[in-house]
Amino acid sequence: MMDTGLIPAPLVVEGAPDGRFTLDADTVLWAAPGTEGTARWLSAVLGAALGLPLRPGPEDAPQAVRLLLDDTLGPEAYRLVAGDTGVEIRGGDAAGVFWGAQTLRQLLGPDAFRRAPVRPGAVHEIEHGVIEDAPRFRWRGLMLDVSRHFMPKEGVLRYLDLLAAHKLNVFHFHLTDDQGWRVQIKRYPRLTEIGSWRARTKFGHRASPLWEEKPHGGFYTQDDIREIVAYAAERHIAVVPEIDIPGHSQAAIAAYPELGNTDVVDTASLTVWDNWGVSKNVLAPTEATLRFYEAVFEELLDLFPADPDRFPEFSGFFHIGGDECAKDQWRESATAQARIRELGIADEDALQSWFIRHFDTWLTARGRRLIGWDEILEGGLAPGAAVSSWRGYQGGVTAARAGHDVVMCPEQHVYLDYRQAPGEDEPVPIAYVRTLEDVYRFEPVPPQLTEAEARHVLGTQANVWTEVMEDPARVDYQAFPRLAAFAEVAWSRLPASAERDFAGFERRMDAHYGRLDALGVAYREPAGPRPWQRRPGVLGRPIEGAPPNV
Repeated sequence: MMDTGLIPAPLVVEGAPDGRFTLDADTVLWAAPGTEGTARWLSAVLGAALGLPLRPGPEDAPQAVRLLLDDTLGPEAYRLVAGDTGVEIRGGDAAGVFWGAQTLRQLLGPDAFRRAPVRPGAVHEIEHGVIEDAPRFRWRGLMLDVSRHFMPKEGVLRYLDLLAAHKLNVFHFHLTDDQGWRVQIKRYPRLTEIGSWRARTKFGHRASPLWEEKPHGGFYTQDDIREIVAYAAERHIAVVPEIDIPGHSQAAIAAYPELGNTDVVDTASLTVWDNWGVSKNVLAPTEATLRFYEAVFEELLDLFPADPDRFPEFSGFFHIGGDECAKDQWRESATAQARIRELGIADEDALQSWFIRHFDTWLTARGRRLIGWDEILEGGLAPGAAVSSWRGYQGGVTAARAGHDVVMCPEQHVYLDYRQAPGEDEPVPIAYVRTLEDVYRFEPVPPQLTEAEARHVLGTQANVWTEVMEDPARVDYQAFPRLAAFAEVAWSRLPASAERDFAGFERRMDAHYGRLDALGVAYREPAGPRPWQRRPGVLGRPIEGAPPNV
């Protein structure tokens, strides 16, 4: 029987009665037109891991891995057949072929996930059989916050590889916030000269008395961004940048004080925020602020180009945040109050809506699509805008019923910074307990939607906010193994019973932990944190009880 320890679980696995194909030095790669990218990936990654040349060869070679497109298959779907003469991977498109290659890698065992061979001369066999598969959702994403704690470029590239290994295809790149601005803007160099670093950092939750008394910072050059986007595209991952407006903007105001509400705050004295939470320092609703961010976005649209051929359903998305904008300064600001009267709008909430709608129109005029957190629904949106539903299901329900596309990422289910267990050893415990099983049982489509409304659910993503994740190992610990469970939710179709088999998933995870070990992922073991993963004495923010689902 063909190995079924695959994650995410495929639609169909049919094993042959007997027989194995051996991948060895005589095995060649044959790539039909349109599959060359996967061939390069297999040769570079799988070849290096197993110590095999995987040279190009003819389709009728006696031992071959054959890659080809098949228009009878749907988008991102694939069919993998292992037999006497090798492995054939057919994909409905280039992405489907690539996902089939990721399945092939899993079939070859944990050694296939290393960067160099650890058992020279080992036999690499695949049982004869057929695997047929296709994703449930087109948007299968991870949001990574690099503003609170910066992740250097090499770490981002590594996470793109981890997403690809789990058949996730959207990387939501949270680049700015109160605590740091992480992308070079040539027209406004102080955004990174000043806004990319802070003098010190709160260690633990914002109520913690502990500080790390050293500067923290970093940013990506424009060439770094181009490299990240190209690397992602080679792995069929779309990168969606997020630049927060009008709240979560203290780092930008620290760099350019004129962006803030100068008539109520001495913005010239502001620094990049060294604490967590929601800063009250928000953007001033002026024409100068609009022009500033239009110029910023102009540079970013070039760095994050639309790619409708590769990502037809969500090409060109640009995330503007739009969440948690404190209105205190606008209430006190004569400039903001004058703007409210000039626009003929009701109040400060409507002023935020005006701010969002301005950039909705601006992005639409440039062939892009605005997406923001579900607060952007307040005040109405242009038809093309989409919503990231984070405050439970309700934002997604409201958006879908209004005809907007939605990405489901409710905090109650897929915020991976939330603690994984109730034990005292859990490092810096945040919010509710969300176990591996909790994430595995998440259902992205709100049950109250009609069939037509549910078609607006583009998919789902998990979110990783990094306030209490001071280094990549802490990100690994919070993300894994729960991201593997989430990947199955996003990819695998529900069984006829509509009940996911968590016991079966745990059995398959026994094999998957070996793959994560080979990849060097510092995941949380099922038994709990290792001694060096604990953070004794560092204050978190645990919340007892489970919130409602909706």
